[in-house]
Amino acid sequence: MLEAALAAGWLGSGNAAAQGSTPARPPIFEHDLPAVALDGWSVTAVELRYEAGAKPSPPHKHPGFVLGYVIEGAITFQLAGGPQQVLRAGQMFYEAPGSVHLVSGNASATEPARVLAMVFAEKGVPRTTPA
Repeated sequence: MLEAALAAGWLGSGNAAAQGSTPARPPIFEHDLPAVALDGWSVTAVELRYEAGAKPSPPHKHPGFVLGYVIEGAITFQLAGGPQQVLRAGQMFYEAPGSVHLVSGNASATEPARVLAMVFAEKGVPRTTPA
């Protein structure tokens, strides 16, 4: 299916310009994915809402891999072994299978934040567990 979309130019700039829409821009995010067979897997997409000044969520992990997109505001983000960082609206993150998500919270004491998180994992396995 993806190959058909690419062949038709859906992800290229030519088709978008021909239809009068905005030409394609550089990718927002690119990251290699783990070498996993996806038979028996599913994706769960959730919108996480962080109220202004809310405490960060406790450390946790996911059974598969996670792609996240900051919809609104800014969040603090840190995986075990990595630096703590602030991700703002329009930025994405990746969590490898089994990564421990140490910090996940709102970076602002005055503005809310929202994140779209997509967890790819085997069917029937809890999507989040304590670290």
